[in-house]
Amino acid sequence: MTVKKPLLIAMSLVSAGVLANPAPVTEIGRSGRVASSTTAVATGSVEQRLAALERVVEARAEAQVRMQQQLQILLDEVSELRGVTENHSYQLDEIVQRQRDIYQEIERRVSAVQGSAGNSTASSAAAASGPAVTVSGNASENDAYERAVNLVLKDRRFDAAIPEFENFLRTYPNSVYAPNAHFWLGQLLFNNNDNAKAKTSFERVVTNFPDSNKVADALLKLGQIAERQNDKATALTHYRKVVSAHGSTTAARLAKERIDALK
Repeated sequence: MTVKKPLLIAMSLVSAGVLANPAPVTEIGRSGRVASSTTAVATGSVEQRLAALERVVEARAEAQVRMQQQLQILLDEVSELRGVTENHSYQLDEIVQRQRDIYQEIERRVSAVQGSAGNSTASSAAAASGPAVTVSGNASENDAYERAVNLVLKDRRFDAAIPEFENFLRTYPNSVYAPNAHFWLGQLLFNNNDNAKAKTSFERVVTNFPDSNKVADALLKLGQIAERQNDKATALTHYRKVVSAHGSTTAARLAKERIDALK
């Protein structure tokens, strides 16, 4: 009994030491692991935030680029549509002008027939509907002009009509048909995009035949030629002259539309 008691005491002390010593080691190790884990989590959070911000910035930049591209596409389409509209407007003006030329030429021929037949009633109606048309008493002159006009109105041989009108004007420079011949020639050259020669023909109508009913139309064409040459100021000058001096004509209405379009 005496021996067993000290042994029990010794064993208790050893057990107590064994149980007491690991505590600090375990605590130290646990503290180290916690500190390391906290640092890792903190570092990972910043990186994640930066990565998220970068993704947001990139997404916004890509969206902005896409919007700019779409806007540019829309602007290009609007510009193309504007060009198509202006082209159609020019074509419509030319169609209207050609129709007016045809109607005037028909009226001239009808008036000539009526005049030769001495139909006073018809002549009075023609005078009421528009200015009187002068007819030449020279048969050769009439035939030459008729031949040139028929190349346009009947045969639709526009290229062949150009030298025919040029020959007519060289042969009969003072003809009563000279204003119309110069205008027809200018119109044919204008349709061929020969702007320089067309301009010369229309200027001769305005300068040499100021009392002709083709002056308003010639001024309108001069304005259109100036537009083709990107000379906006000159175009507006011609258009305004048509409106101010020939306000009741169809040419004046077309000129007013061009003035509004160029403002």
